[in-house]
Amino acid sequence: MWTDRDRSRKNYEQDKEPALVVGFWNNGAISRSIARSVAARATGDQRYMLAARFWAPAAGFSRNPDLRALKSTTMVATATHQDSPLLFRQLFEKDSCTYTYLLADIGHPEKPAVLIDPVDKTVDRDVNLIKELGLKLKYAMNTHVHADHVTGTGLLKSKLPSAKSLISKASKAQADVFVEPGEKIHFGNLYLEVRPTPGHTQGCVTYVSGEGEGQPSPRMAFTGDALLVRGCGRTDFQGGNARELYKSVHSQILSLPKDTLLYPAHDYKGNTVTTVGEELLHNTRLTKDEEAFVKIMENLGLPYPKMIDVAVPANMVCGLQEANAATA
Repeated sequence: MWTDRDRSRKNYEQDKEPALVVGFWNNGAISRSIARSVAARATGDQRYMLAARFWAPAAGFSRNPDLRALKSTTMVATATHQDSPLLFRQLFEKDSCTYTYLLADIGHPEKPAVLIDPVDKTVDRDVNLIKELGLKLKYAMNTHVHADHVTGTGLLKSKLPSAKSLISKASKAQADVFVEPGEKIHFGNLYLEVRPTPGHTQGCVTYVSGEGEGQPSPRMAFTGDALLVRGCGRTDFQGGNARELYKSVHSQILSLPKDTLLYPAHDYKGNTVTTVGEELLHNTRLTKDEEAFVKIMENLGLPYPKMIDVAVPANMVCGLQEANAATA
């Protein structure tokens, strides 16, 4: 393990452990250019993880121990999806530790985009970024009806007229577009596949990037609260069911190729991304058998969500509860 922060560029670039190099860049010990040079030599699963965690115009990073101290900002931008026109941004809202994901087809003349799990508090940030990048927002979409923050979909529609709100039909929430399992959400020549992952709530879905020429490789899955890094969402409210969650995550997410990048809706420890392979080995709950998993979930003893009485009613109407009440 390195301890000398002043080692030469040559030594860093020749080291056989690229992950350590990236870690040292993250801590400010070496320059970005050196770390990037080494990361480019990685192969296999290691390359995928370094790609997701390294190529980032980020104020913070994937292993930052205190994301709450960061301002709401762009956190990670992956740039390793060979032969794909995907533009990708991972954004963070500090109060609820929510990740919002912006994806766009920048190879298409209109640069159509989708925004996954937006938060009302960061709508202005999201709108500014979309405009700066010259994108046309097609869908503002949610993985489920959130209980810990108010969605920004309604506000986004008011600021970006091209945008439509989207959510699963099973959620029973209001939206312009309802999707069901197996449907494809197209934006330009790219698409996301809808996979049902109920258990945290009855309406949870996971959005998985497409397969084939021009689609991102490795694949990407936006798991909402169904699967978190080394964990999963709670199952004790909103129609949650531990057995259902266990079965849906294993059949719909952990059955994907092991190099698939998994992006959760939340993280409270500074992680930003994981892979199917990592979670099959290291997830503290979902590596157990079904009975052990159910027992764990039944004994979490978590407090009542502090935002649930505000967030859920608002999110059932696209985050615009007050506006809907005023026009009723």
